[in-house]
Amino acid sequence: MTTTKTLARSRDDRVIAGVCAGLAEYVGWQPNTMRLLFVVSCLLPGPQFLIYLVLWIVMPERR
Repeated sequence: MTTTKTLARSRDDRVIAGVCAGLAEYVGWQPNTMRLLFVVSCLLPGPQFLIYLVLWIVMPERR
């Protein structure tokens, strides 16, 4: 039996939209680690917040 990983927003472990929890599940990290990484990355210049918004729109919600 083959298990395929799909990138989807979390329904259960969400703070805002479930994007960080979905990404963390996909890469095998803890959701809080991904959230911390996102917050720290927002201190650096770049389009992190816009990427989050795009992922919120593009990523399907896990069923």
